[in-house]
Amino acid sequence: MSFFITGEYIKLDSFLKAVNAVCSGGEAKLIIAEGDVRVNGAVELRRGRKLRPGDRVELGGHAYLVER
Repeated sequence: MSFFITGEYIKLDSFLKAVNAVCSGGEAKLIIAEGDVRVNGAVELRRGRKLRPGDRVELGGHAYLVER
């Protein structure tokens, strides 16, 4: 699934909310802290990680591609 951004980047926690993978920022924080999110194949523990076009986010068997 592709997700289009209009700016230079989107933060990981905001991205998870935007694709409806989580219901709130608090839920995003917990899921990220537990190591359940991968960015470009590596576990990502920083909720403020800046995602740019070309990045791939994986969570719960779903994959999302960040595009502009």
